[in-house]
Amino acid sequence: MPKKKQSRSHMPAILEFRIELMDIRPAIWRQVLLPTPSPLDVLHAVIQESFGWQNYHLYRFEYKDRAFEQLDDESTAEDAARTTLQALDLKAGSSLLYTYDFGDDWHHEVRLVGTRPLNPDLIYPVCIDGARAGPPEDAGGPSGYERLLEILADPTNPEFLEMRAWAGSHFHPETFDLRATNRILQLAFE
Repeated sequence: MPKKKQSRSHMPAILEFRIELMDIRPAIWRQVLLPTPSPLDVLHAVIQESFGWQNYHLYRFEYKDRAFEQLDDESTAEDAARTTLQALDLKAGSSLLYTYDFGDDWHHEVRLVGTRPLNPDLIYPVCIDGARAGPPEDAGGPSGYERLLEILADPTNPEFLEMRAWAGSHFHPETFDLRATNRILQLAFE
């Protein structure tokens, strides 16, 4: 039996988030869209893919007086996989703190810009804008990343060749490729 088309009033709303890496200037950010029924672990995966992180480390979301993460034996937070964005009852302007890699402490402000109607021509999640490349994994947090950028800006620096090899020839800190980011998101969420 063919599925009935959902009426517009029963279609899930799409949440628009601006995710900005804190303590980095100029700003590194992404604007993403995902459905309200998505759990926080999906938002985590979207952040990982859109910033170019490799998901090697633990993460945590904080909202109001609550914390959410991938549960393990030592976890004291709520399960990010069982908490949907919809359950948080976010309003436009609400912000979550997302921390990735408790050694490097990459803090991200995840601010809800607003909601949109579902666009049947888009595949969700999708990134609609952004600026600058995400720092390489294990760059040492904001201060280590700043040092990496200083070294890469000076080919006469004795550490230049080593750091260029470590960061990879593909790494260009001022470049953000929206098309490549969305291709990665499509592959990750197919």
